[in-house]
Amino acid sequence: MKLAPIVVSLLDTDLYKFNMDQVIFHKHTDLSGEYDFRCRNEGVQFTREMFDEINAQIDHLCSLTFTREELDYLRSIRFIKSDYVEFLRLWRPIRDYVETNLTEEGELKITVRGPLFSAMQFEIYLLEIVNEVYFRMRYDYATLLASARERLDAKIEAFRSGKYDFRFAEFGCRRRLSREWEDEVVRRLATETNNCVGTSNVYLARKYNLVPIGTYAHEFVQMYQGIDAIPLAYTNHHALEDWYDEYRGDNGTALTDTITTDLFLLDFNRAMVNNFSGVRHDSGDPYAWGEKIIAHYKAYGVDPMTKTLLFSDSLDFDRAQALQDFFRDRARVSFGIGTFCSNDTCEKALNIVIKLQTVNGRAVAKLSDTPDKAMCRDPEYLSYLRRSVAFRLEREKDRQAR
Repeated sequence: MKLAPIVVSLLDTDLYKFNMDQVIFHKHTDLSGEYDFRCRNEGVQFTREMFDEINAQIDHLCSLTFTREELDYLRSIRFIKSDYVEFLRLWRPIRDYVETNLTEEGELKITVRGPLFSAMQFEIYLLEIVNEVYFRMRYDYATLLASARERLDAKIEAFRSGKYDFRFAEFGCRRRLSREWEDEVVRRLATETNNCVGTSNVYLARKYNLVPIGTYAHEFVQMYQGIDAIPLAYTNHHALEDWYDEYRGDNGTALTDTITTDLFLLDFNRAMVNNFSGVRHDSGDPYAWGEKIIAHYKAYGVDPMTKTLLFSDSLDFDRAQALQDFFRDRARVSFGIGTFCSNDTCEKALNIVIKLQTVNGRAVAKLSDTPDKAMCRDPEYLSYLRRSVAFRLEREKDRQAR
């Protein structure tokens, strides 16, 4: 079964890939990295036919370059700088950076290795390819599409009836059922409701004249763990400083949980509180997190209603509405909804990720506020990182007690 090309434009990725890459291009071109693919679902098997199709799709991806019109669009985004766009004019995905394997048990393995400014760009494209190949070749696609359309109809009706009144962005390209289905989802949510404020997918934002939405991901903070001069427990500090230096508050939603939210808040000082427009939740209890962030803003005399709490952790529409109801009068609240926009069908979605594993040959890791989300090749390093974080938290607690 031969599929049509899945990725047809290099804009078909999340905005935060360009945001992070621009900082790396300006400040950290000396970093190299390795990324690993993982499917978190139990019992998922990829066939040899799927594996061959995935490789063919990667070959096609690596034939693409940015068009002049696509570069002009990126240049029109106010915080994307001209020198970085000129770099993208020269850039293309390099096939040699991607290694794929299939075990006898049907486990798919993908590793990306290369300069960080190039290797990092593969993540979303590869996840789009893997997910679409799997669902088109594993199931009857027409049946999946019919169930997805029925569920989307119900969501749109829920907004029209007033059952849902929250505002959100579509964050679904990494685990979408297909390129054509995400296109339909974004078009319909944007035109048939007043609640979809934009999409993380830059290609679709351009196509439908929507706001492209995104700031940075865990890998941006993780990469500082690979820089010798930076103590592990201070990587958030350096990431925030570099981000502000690059964007001067013009692209400012901070992700809190890379090495735990408690540690992040030590570095989210008065200057950062004032310079970032909000913070994003991606693990742990969202209600406890929201209370913690509101208390942090109030401690600095900042009205939480002037800042955004962006929730994005495995949200469905009912959970988003419940969070909206709980926090609506206490902070500005928004949501990023991914899989339940782009791959909500009669079959269970895949929980697939591609995570940064090493920088300049050194292990890196994400701790998050949910321990099961940690992903690291080196268990000894993961333990050491946890001890480093605990040591700094304990030291700050002792300092405050004096």
